Amino acid sequence: MKISFLIILTFCLYTTCNQKQDDTIKISGEAQGTTYHITYLSGEKMNVKSQVDSILKAIDLSLSTYNPNSIISKFNTNDTSINADAFFTSVFNKAQEISEKTAGDFDVTVAPLINAWGFGFTKKDQVDSMLVDSLLRFVGYTKVKLKNGKLIKSEPGMMLDFNAIAQGYTVDILASFLETKNITNYLVELGGEIKASGKKVNGESWKIGIDQPRESVSEDRPLKATISLHDQALATSGNYRRFYVENGRKYSHIIDPHTGYPSKHSLLSATVIAKDCMTADAYATAFMVMGMEKANEFLSKNKEPGLEVFFIYDDKGTWRTYTSEKLKQWVEELP
Repeated sequence: MKISFLIILTFCLYTTCNQKQDDTIKISGEAQGTTYHITYLSGEKMNVKSQVDSILKAIDLSLSTYNPNSIISKFNTNDTSINADAFFTSVFNKAQEISEKTAGDFDVTVAPLINAWGFGFTKKDQVDSMLVDSLLRFVGYTKVKLKNGKLIKSEPGMMLDFNAIAQGYTVDILASFLETKNITNYLVELGGEIKASGKKVNGESWKIGIDQPRESVSEDRPLKATISLHDQALATSGNYRRFYVENGRKYSHIIDPHTGYPSKHSLLSATVIAKDCMTADAYATAFMVMGMEKANEFLSKNKEPGLEVFFIYDDKGTWRTYTSEKLKQWVEELP
């Protein structure tokens, strides 16, 4: 699963001295190659960490390409004895939906190319145009389907990678679990993907910090903006933290499913707000594939309810931002 460094969580922003801190529960741990943090209010002091960890393990057994015994790994190796479970089915169906809406800019069958470029679950290849061309035959969301719990591929060499959607989905599952426990004020974060509901203990909205797009990793991570969430989910994708330089050229982990090459354009990061985190996660990646101009064109033509964006892009060496109209009331840009 991907490791996201793009968001700093501001759990403690703007707190007051008279908070009832005893109603605030915080749990955290490791999952999906990254970490999770959950903050919620519980007057009963309910601690759900063990149940959360059990849910995370169950999801890994379905969706993790790093677990050779997971359902997705079995499908990738053409094991015909395995059937899709509810986790896999939900993610696959949503992935196909977003792929259709974005004309394939989002595509979970891009796994062979992600692996070849060194960002997947196998060793990096020596990539050249011949290899890219040969792998493109295994890419295309229209070439796979689920039928009676079985993954049907047009080519046996096709593989799936849910990296760009599974963490968002996991956040949604954890949020739904909290709600079954009558917990309605919470913030769930996994690998930088987030879902918030209700308010903090002091009655204020949950606020999330968005990093400035810096390639260096350090404890000093200045914010570009903060966003208030109102029963919404948020996901951010960017091309400036996960990359490598080879022969003087920079290669990002955002792979264009159409060309087979790492996407390269002026859009540095895409933060997406949606009703559910799975949708936000998928669109954040899709917009990074599209680039600034195409993403704005897509948004102007597709009025999906609840979908809002905050883009950071490079304008001839100067960082600039774009905020969708409805989101402007919840965004505070920082100097």
